[in-house]
Amino acid sequence: MSDSTALRRAEAVRHFNRFYTKHIGELHDHLNNSEFSLTEVRVLRELALGRAQTASALARGLGLDSGYLSRLLTGFERRRLINRRPSTADARQSMLSLTDNGRAAYRPLDAAAIREVSAMLAKLADQSQEQLIGAMKLIERLIGEGPRHGAVMLRGPKTGDYGFLVQRQAQLFANGHGWDHRFEGLLARTVAAFSEEHDPQRETCMIAEQRGTVAGSALITQHAPDTAMVQMLYVEPDVQRLGIGTHLMNECVRFAARAGYTKLSVTTATALLDARRLFEHAGFIRMTAEPAQRFGRQLVLERWVRHL
Repeated sequence: MSDSTALRRAEAVRHFNRFYTKHIGELHDHLNNSEFSLTEVRVLRELALGRAQTASALARGLGLDSGYLSRLLTGFERRRLINRRPSTADARQSMLSLTDNGRAAYRPLDAAAIREVSAMLAKLADQSQEQLIGAMKLIERLIGEGPRHGAVMLRGPKTGDYGFLVQRQAQLFANGHGWDHRFEGLLARTVAAFSEEHDPQRETCMIAEQRGTVAGSALITQHAPDTAMVQMLYVEPDVQRLGIGTHLMNECVRFAARAGYTKLSVTTATALLDARRLFEHAGFIRMTAEPAQRFGRQLVLERWVRHL
Protein backbone atom coordinates (compact mmCIF):
# COMPACT_ATOMS: atom_id res chain seq x y z
CA MET A 1 0.00 0.00 0.00
CA SER A 2 1.42 3.39 -1.00
CA ASP A 3 1.94 6.26 1.44
CA SER A 4 -0.70 8.30 -0.41
CA THR A 5 -3.27 5.52 -0.05
CA ALA A 6 -2.54 5.16 3.67
CA LEU A 7 -2.80 8.93 4.14
CA ARG A 8 -6.09 9.13 2.23
CA ARG A 9 -7.59 6.35 4.36
CA ALA A 10 -6.35 7.88 7.61
CA GLU A 11 -7.84 11.26 6.68
CA ALA A 12 -11.15 9.60 5.80
CA VAL A 13 -11.30 7.99 9.25
CA ARG A 14 -10.43 11.30 10.94
CA HIS A 15 -13.15 13.07 8.94
CA PHE A 16 -15.72 10.51 10.05
CA ASN A 17 -14.55 10.79 13.67
CA ARG A 18 -15.08 14.57 13.62
CA PHE A 19 -18.52 14.17 12.07
CA TYR A 20 -19.59 11.43 14.48
CA THR A 21 -18.29 13.21 17.58
CA LYS A 22 -20.19 16.37 16.62
CA HIS A 23 -23.35 14.41 15.85
CA ILE A 24 -23.24 12.44 19.10
CA GLY A 25 -22.76 15.69 20.99
CA GLU A 26 -25.91 17.07 19.38
CA LEU A 27 -27.84 13.89 20.23
CA HIS A 28 -26.94 14.27 23.90
CA ASP A 29 -27.89 17.92 24.28
CA HIS A 30 -30.55 16.79 26.77
CA LEU A 31 -27.74 16.08 29.22
CA ASN A 32 -26.94 19.78 29.44
CA ASN A 33 -29.93 20.11 31.75
CA SER A 34 -29.08 16.95 33.67
CA GLU A 35 -26.98 16.51 36.76
CA PHE A 36 -25.15 13.67 35.01
CA SER A 37 -22.37 13.84 32.46
CA LEU A 38 -22.39 11.65 29.35
CA THR A 39 -19.73 9.38 30.90
CA GLU A 40 -21.79 9.01 34.08
CA VAL A 41 -24.81 8.03 32.01
CA ARG A 42 -22.72 5.40 30.20
CA VAL A 43 -21.65 3.90 33.53
CA LEU A 44 -25.20 3.92 34.86
CA ARG A 45 -26.37 2.18 31.67
CA GLU A 46 -23.80 -0.60 32.00
CA LEU A 47 -24.85 -1.22 35.59
CA ALA A 48 -28.55 -1.03 34.72
CA LEU A 49 -28.08 -3.68 32.03
CA GLY A 50 -25.96 -5.87 34.30
CA ARG A 51 -23.12 -6.03 31.76
CA ALA A 52 -20.37 -5.07 34.21
CA GLN A 53 -20.34 -5.62 37.96
CA THR A 54 -16.77 -4.70 38.89
CA ALA A 55 -14.85 -1.46 38.46
CA SER A 56 -12.17 -3.17 36.37
CA ALA A 57 -14.80 -4.63 34.04
CA LEU A 58 -16.43 -1.21 33.66
CA ALA A 59 -13.09 0.42 32.90
CA ARG A 60 -12.29 -2.16 30.22
CA GLY A 61 -15.74 -2.14 28.67
CA LEU A 62 -16.06 1.64 28.47
CA GLY A 63 -12.41 2.49 27.86
CA LEU A 64 -12.17 4.65 30.99
CA ASP A 65 -9.15 5.54 33.10
CA SER A 66 -9.34 3.52 36.31
CA GLY A 67 -8.54 6.51 38.51
CA TYR A 68 -11.22 8.66 36.90
CA LEU A 69 -13.74 5.83 37.17
CA SER A 70 -12.88 5.32 40.84
CA ARG A 71 -13.66 8.98 41.60
CA LEU A 72 -16.89 8.75 39.60
CA LEU A 73 -18.02 5.64 41.50
CA THR A 74 -17.17 7.26 44.82
CA GLY A 75 -19.47 10.12 43.85
CA PHE A 76 -22.21 7.65 42.95
CA GLU A 77 -21.82 6.00 46.35
CA ARG A 78 -22.03 9.33 48.14
CA ARG A 79 -25.30 10.04 46.27
CA ARG A 80 -26.59 6.56 47.17
CA LEU A 81 -26.84 5.50 43.51
CA ILE A 82 -24.77 2.30 43.80
CA ASN A 83 -24.02 -0.46 46.26
CA ARG A 84 -20.70 -2.24 46.72
CA ARG A 85 -20.26 -5.69 48.18
CA PRO A 86 -17.16 -7.91 48.38
CA SER A 87 -16.68 -10.36 45.54
CA THR A 88 -16.79 -14.00 46.56
CA ALA A 89 -14.46 -14.88 43.68
CA ASP A 90 -11.79 -12.20 44.25
CA ALA A 91 -11.39 -10.36 47.56
CA ARG A 92 -9.61 -7.51 45.75
CA GLN A 93 -12.75 -6.73 43.74
CA SER A 94 -16.09 -5.25 44.74
CA MET A 95 -19.34 -6.12 43.03
CA LEU A 96 -21.27 -3.04 41.93
CA SER A 97 -25.02 -2.69 41.49
CA LEU A 98 -27.53 0.13 41.22
CA THR A 99 -29.65 1.02 44.21
CA ASP A 100 -33.33 1.82 43.84
CA ASN A 101 -32.30 5.48 43.78
CA GLY A 102 -29.81 4.70 41.02
CA ARG A 103 -32.42 2.97 38.88
CA ALA A 104 -34.88 5.80 39.45
CA ALA A 105 -32.22 8.32 38.37
CA TYR A 106 -31.30 6.34 35.25
CA ARG A 107 -34.80 5.65 33.90
CA PRO A 108 -35.56 9.21 32.67
CA LEU A 109 -32.06 9.50 31.18
CA ASP A 110 -32.57 6.28 29.24
CA ALA A 111 -36.00 7.42 28.05
CA ALA A 112 -34.58 10.76 26.92
CA ALA A 113 -31.76 9.05 24.99
CA ILE A 114 -34.25 6.80 23.22
CA ARG A 115 -36.37 9.82 22.26
CA GLU A 116 -33.31 11.63 20.88
CA VAL A 117 -32.20 8.68 18.75
CA SER A 118 -35.74 7.92 17.61
CA ALA A 119 -36.16 11.53 16.49
CA MET A 120 -32.94 11.29 14.49
CA LEU A 121 -34.01 8.03 12.85
CA ALA A 122 -37.48 9.40 12.08
CA LYS A 123 -35.90 11.85 9.63
CA LEU A 124 -34.84 8.88 7.47
CA ALA A 125 -36.90 6.54 5.32
CA ASP A 126 -37.29 2.99 6.63
CA GLN A 127 -34.79 1.65 4.07
CA SER A 128 -32.27 4.32 5.05
CA GLN A 129 -32.67 3.47 8.73
CA GLU A 130 -31.82 -0.17 8.00
CA GLN A 131 -28.88 0.93 5.84
CA LEU A 132 -27.56 3.07 8.70
CA ILE A 133 -27.94 0.29 11.26
CA GLY A 134 -26.21 -2.17 8.90
CA ALA A 135 -23.29 0.22 8.44
CA MET A 136 -22.99 0.65 12.21
CA LYS A 137 -22.93 -3.11 12.74
CA LEU A 138 -20.23 -3.46 10.09
CA ILE A 139 -18.07 -0.76 11.71
CA GLU A 140 -18.48 -2.46 15.08
CA ARG A 141 -17.46 -5.83 13.62
CA LEU A 142 -14.45 -4.47 11.73
CA ILE A 143 -12.84 -2.35 14.44
CA GLY A 144 -14.41 -3.61 17.65
CA GLU A 145 -12.16 -5.11 20.27
CA GLY A 146 -14.56 -7.93 21.10
CA PRO A 147 -13.72 -11.55 20.33
CA ARG A 148 -13.64 -12.37 16.62
CA HIS A 149 -14.93 -15.86 17.38
CA GLY A 150 -18.48 -14.60 17.73
CA ALA A 151 -21.39 -16.90 17.03
CA VAL A 152 -21.99 -17.49 13.31
CA MET A 153 -25.47 -18.24 12.03
CA LEU A 154 -26.13 -19.86 8.66
CA ARG A 155 -29.36 -18.63 7.09
CA GLY A 156 -31.07 -18.43 3.75
CA PRO A 157 -30.84 -15.34 1.54
CA LYS A 158 -32.90 -12.23 2.18
CA THR A 159 -33.96 -9.66 -0.39
CA GLY A 160 -30.85 -7.89 -1.65
CA ASP A 161 -28.39 -10.61 -0.55
CA TYR A 162 -27.82 -11.95 -4.08
CA GLY A 163 -26.88 -8.51 -5.37
CA PHE A 164 -24.61 -7.93 -2.38
CA LEU A 165 -22.81 -11.24 -2.93
CA VAL A 166 -22.14 -10.38 -6.56
CA GLN A 167 -20.82 -6.93 -5.71
CA ARG A 168 -18.77 -8.00 -2.69
CA GLN A 169 -17.08 -11.00 -4.27
CA ALA A 170 -16.33 -9.03 -7.45
CA GLN A 171 -14.66 -6.35 -5.31
CA LEU A 172 -12.64 -8.84 -3.28
CA PHE A 173 -11.33 -10.74 -6.29
CA ALA A 174 -10.59 -7.53 -8.18
CA ASN A 175 -8.63 -6.04 -5.29
CA GLY A 176 -6.97 -9.25 -4.16
CA HIS A 177 -6.27 -11.03 -7.44
CA GLY A 178 -6.81 -8.53 -10.24
CA TRP A 179 -9.80 -10.32 -11.77
CA ASP A 180 -11.72 -8.04 -14.12
CA HIS A 181 -15.41 -7.28 -14.78
CA ARG A 182 -15.95 -10.63 -16.50
CA PHE A 183 -15.82 -12.34 -13.12
CA GLU A 184 -18.60 -10.06 -11.91
CA GLY A 185 -20.58 -11.04 -15.01
CA LEU A 186 -20.13 -14.72 -14.16
CA LEU A 187 -21.30 -14.12 -10.61
CA ALA A 188 -24.36 -12.22 -11.86
CA ARG A 189 -25.31 -15.02 -14.25
CA THR A 190 -24.86 -17.60 -11.48
CA VAL A 191 -27.18 -15.87 -9.01
CA ALA A 192 -29.70 -14.99 -11.76
CA ALA A 193 -30.02 -18.63 -12.79
CA PHE A 194 -30.13 -19.80 -9.18
CA SER A 195 -32.73 -17.29 -7.99
CA GLU A 196 -35.05 -17.92 -10.93
CA GLU A 197 -35.17 -21.70 -11.16
CA HIS A 198 -33.35 -23.60 -8.41
CA ASP A 199 -34.86 -26.69 -6.84
CA PRO A 200 -34.92 -26.07 -3.04
CA GLN A 201 -34.79 -29.82 -2.38
CA ARG A 202 -31.57 -30.20 -4.37
CA GLU A 203 -30.00 -26.72 -4.29
CA THR A 204 -29.48 -24.08 -1.62
CA CYS A 205 -27.83 -20.78 -0.75
CA MET A 206 -26.25 -20.34 2.69
CA ILE A 207 -25.36 -16.95 4.16
CA ALA A 208 -22.97 -16.87 7.12
CA GLU A 209 -24.01 -14.02 9.42
CA GLN A 210 -22.02 -12.67 12.34
CA ARG A 211 -23.06 -9.73 14.51
CA GLY A 212 -25.86 -8.96 12.08
CA THR A 213 -23.55 -8.67 9.06
CA VAL A 214 -22.75 -11.01 6.17
CA ALA A 215 -19.50 -12.88 6.89
CA GLY A 216 -19.53 -15.39 4.00
CA SER A 217 -21.64 -17.50 1.66
CA ALA A 218 -21.91 -20.67 -0.37
CA LEU A 219 -24.24 -21.95 -3.09
CA ILE A 220 -24.99 -25.62 -3.77
CA THR A 221 -26.23 -26.26 -7.32
CA GLN A 222 -26.86 -29.39 -9.33
CA HIS A 223 -24.06 -30.13 -11.76
CA ALA A 224 -25.31 -33.60 -12.77
CA PRO A 225 -27.95 -35.97 -11.38
CA ASP A 226 -25.39 -37.50 -9.01
CA THR A 227 -23.11 -34.46 -8.54
CA ALA A 228 -23.62 -31.18 -6.69
CA MET A 229 -21.36 -28.14 -7.13
CA VAL A 230 -20.19 -25.57 -4.59
CA GLN A 231 -20.25 -22.04 -6.00
CA MET A 232 -19.69 -18.52 -4.66
CA LEU A 233 -17.93 -19.79 -1.54
CA TYR A 234 -16.20 -16.94 0.27
CA VAL A 235 -15.45 -15.54 3.74
CA GLU A 236 -14.95 -11.87 4.60
CA PRO A 237 -11.24 -11.03 5.04
CA ASP A 238 -11.55 -9.77 8.62
CA VAL A 239 -13.05 -13.07 9.86
CA GLN A 240 -10.99 -15.54 7.86
CA ARG A 241 -9.14 -18.36 9.64
CA LEU A 242 -11.81 -18.49 12.34
CA GLY A 243 -13.51 -21.64 11.07
CA ILE A 244 -16.31 -19.96 9.09
CA GLY A 245 -15.14 -21.43 5.79
CA THR A 246 -14.95 -24.88 7.36
CA HIS A 247 -18.42 -24.42 8.84
CA LEU A 248 -19.83 -23.47 5.43
CA MET A 249 -18.09 -26.36 3.69
CA ASN A 250 -19.28 -28.89 6.28
CA GLU A 251 -22.85 -27.70 5.78
CA CYS A 252 -22.41 -27.98 2.01
CA VAL A 253 -21.32 -31.59 2.42
CA ARG A 254 -24.24 -32.37 4.73
CA PHE A 255 -26.80 -30.75 2.44
CA ALA A 256 -25.48 -32.54 -0.65
CA ALA A 257 -25.57 -35.91 1.13
CA ARG A 258 -29.13 -35.32 2.37
CA ALA A 259 -30.20 -34.26 -1.13
CA GLY A 260 -29.08 -37.64 -2.51
CA TYR A 261 -25.93 -36.67 -4.38
CA THR A 262 -22.99 -39.05 -4.39
CA LYS A 263 -20.35 -36.45 -5.29
CA LEU A 264 -19.66 -32.83 -4.46
CA SER A 265 -17.41 -30.80 -6.76
CA VAL A 266 -15.89 -27.33 -6.74
CA THR A 267 -13.79 -25.35 -9.23
CA THR A 268 -11.02 -23.05 -8.05
CA ALA A 269 -7.75 -21.54 -9.24
CA THR A 270 -4.31 -22.76 -8.23
CA ALA A 271 -3.45 -19.26 -6.99
CA LEU A 272 -6.25 -19.37 -4.38
CA LEU A 273 -4.17 -21.15 -1.74
CA ASP A 274 -6.58 -20.72 1.18
CA ALA A 275 -9.44 -22.21 -0.83
CA ARG A 276 -7.34 -25.17 -1.90
CA ARG A 277 -6.32 -25.86 1.71
CA LEU A 278 -9.97 -25.70 2.75
CA PHE A 279 -11.03 -28.21 0.09
CA GLU A 280 -8.19 -30.58 0.93
CA HIS A 281 -9.01 -30.40 4.64
CA ALA A 282 -12.67 -31.16 3.84
CA GLY A 283 -11.72 -34.38 2.05
CA PHE A 284 -11.80 -33.17 -1.57
CA ILE A 285 -9.38 -34.60 -4.12
CA ARG A 286 -8.02 -32.58 -7.04
CA MET A 287 -9.13 -34.28 -10.23
CA THR A 288 -7.98 -31.90 -12.99
CA ALA A 289 -5.84 -28.79 -13.47
CA GLU A 290 -6.02 -26.91 -16.78
CA PRO A 291 -4.53 -23.55 -17.83
CA ALA A 292 -7.11 -21.01 -18.95
CA GLN A 293 -7.35 -17.32 -19.80
CA ARG A 294 -10.12 -16.04 -17.53
CA PHE A 295 -11.13 -12.72 -16.00
CA GLY A 296 -8.16 -10.91 -17.53
CA ARG A 297 -5.64 -13.32 -16.02
CA GLN A 298 -3.79 -16.46 -17.03
CA LEU A 299 -5.06 -18.99 -14.50
CA VAL A 300 -4.80 -22.67 -13.76
CA LEU A 301 -8.34 -23.88 -13.04
CA GLU A 302 -8.68 -26.93 -10.82
CA ARG A 303 -11.65 -29.21 -10.28
CA TRP A 304 -11.88 -30.84 -6.87
CA VAL A 305 -14.30 -33.67 -5.96
CA ARG A 306 -15.40 -35.29 -2.74
CA HIS A 307 -17.31 -38.58 -2.71
CA LEU A 308 -20.23 -38.58 -0.28
